[in-house]
Amino acid sequence: MKINYSKRCISTYSIVGCDPDSEEVGVAVQSKFPAVGSAVPWAKGGIGAVATQAWANLSYGNKGIELMEKGLHPEEVIKTMTDADEGKDVRQVGVVDVKGRSATFTGKDCTDWAGGIAEKNFAAQGNILTGANVVDAMAKTFVDTKGDLATKLMESLTAGQNAGGDSRGMQSAAIYVVKVGAGYGGFSDRLVDLRIDDHKNPIAELRRLLDMSRFYFGKTKEGNISKIEGDIKSYLLSVLTKSGHYSGDTSADWNQDMHDAFNLYSLTENFDERLAPFGMIDNEVLEFMKKSN
Repeated sequence: MKINYSKRCISTYSIVGCDPDSEEVGVAVQSKFPAVGSAVPWAKGGIGAVATQAWANLSYGNKGIELMEKGLHPEEVIKTMTDADEGKDVRQVGVVDVKGRSATFTGKDCTDWAGGIAEKNFAAQGNILTGANVVDAMAKTFVDTKGDLATKLMESLTAGQNAGGDSRGMQSAAIYVVKVGAGYGGFSDRLVDLRIDDHKNPIAELRRLLDMSRFYFGKTKEGNISKIEGDIKSYLLSVLTKSGHYSGDTSADWNQDMHDAFNLYSLTENFDERLAPFGMIDNEVLEFMKKSN
């Protein structure tokens, strides 16, 4: 039985982006559709990113990355995939490679408003939107926003929603940023991998999780540490004593027993990526502790 694709176009807006200097690539997406992060975003460190949506052909994800690995320009990638797809008229896809080359495609039968913009380092696209201004806002915000790729993608997604977003409303969102060796412990390329599968305000919730991710998975910024002495030492020992991690003399200078107790506490609280040298503490960890205790 032949499927009538045009009656099942799924409303989504997304942006694929690249930071050629850091070699980060990624995708941010929002939709009135559950768990959009399980379908739209695809990326591989050192290669590029793909957003496949509308009546999404999920094979575009891996296929697009494979074609970029072979050196094809994103425009060639999209042409190769859509030429071989009988349902291309209801597909929408954005592609960016690690060099910042980009392309976007919107099938002629995608539901209005549908379209996209592809420029250096990004491609923004959407369907069943309130208007072209949604994509325009994402594009302008990506270009104007300073900061790392996750920041640019997050702000672009927010700008798209503020401009009207998905005409049906909000339900889920995701942000996925990759870089070779940038994952937890250096064992994967998943720098940021966050999804909100069902929420009344998925973009705000995604932003909250992104802030959390930056703290827990981010590493200590160069020079942003303090010596554990005076009031800092007194505060840390009071927390360690209260939590049961330390029961020794609190009047002594910072010593190995205190250091070991603080490391155990830090691992319990998931400060794994921010363990500091002996006698030092990451300032962001200290501020987090003060807010939490």
